[in-house]
Formats: sequence, C-alpha cells, structure tokens
Amino acid sequence: MIVIVGLVVLLVAVIVGFTGVLANAGPAHPLTENFSVLGYHVTGSTGTLFLFGIVVGAVAMLGLSVLLAGARRTAGRGRDARHELTRSRRETAFLNQEREQRLEQQQAGAARGSAVNPQSAPTPRNRIPLFGRFSRGRQPTGAGHVTGRR
Repeated sequence: MIVIVGLVVLLVAVIVGFTGVLANAGPAHPLTENFSVLGYHVTGSTGTLFLFGIVVGAVAMLGLSVLLAGARRTAGRGRDARHELTRSRRETAFLNQEREQRLEQQQAGAARGSAVNPQSAPTPRNRIPLFGRFSRGRQPTGAGHVTGRR
C-alpha cells in the first residue's frame, strides 16, 4: 500500500514539474536579473530555473535516501548483535547451571560412596578414527620415539 502511495506521489510530482517547465519556457518568461550559482551564470527563462530546482531537489532526495538506507542497515546490524548477545548470555547461563548441577550430583554421589564413572563420555582418545590421521589425538608429551620402528 505504501509503495502505491509513493508511486502516485512521484507521478504527480513529475507531472507538476513537467507542466511547470513547459508553461514557463520561452522568451515570454525571461529571468528579470542574471545571477550565478557556484560560478555558473544562470540565464534563460523561469522554466529553466525551475528545471534546475527540480534537479537539485532530486539529487538531495537521492542523498537523503542513501543516508537513511545506511542508517537502517547499521541499526539492523546493531539489533542483530544485541539479539545474538542476549542469546549467548542465555546459553552461557544455562550451561553454567547445568555444570553446577553435575558438580552437585558428583559431590552427592561421592558423599554416598558410589563410584562415578568418568569414562562414560567419549574422549578424543577412545573414539573410532573415521578420517585417518586427522582424527587421531595428539601424542602425550612424555612419549618418545618408539624404538624398532622406522
């Protein structure tokens, strides 16, 4: 709906501008005094001056639209960053809470005398190597070269 309203307003502006230039052109509508803009001497009719005004207005509108588009994009990035930060903080709080619950369970289990199985989760050493040498873990620091193999 807003796009249609914008197109109608733009069409009306073009018609008014075109009519203004044609109605004020020719020798019947000369400028009363010659003047200069940025060193350029403007001569001719009032229609020519009106046309220059339309061009300057269009350039100003283009500049304003580029400025607002940049501001909208920057605001969108900031909004996305804030949402990501909120999500990350929520996730961190959840993981900290989960870690604290596991520690409490381990302490309660140790107090009752039950053994906690530390090998329940797969570590990089006890996983099955699926992709050759890239999936192997690093060699322990104290392990030296195996003799007899070259």
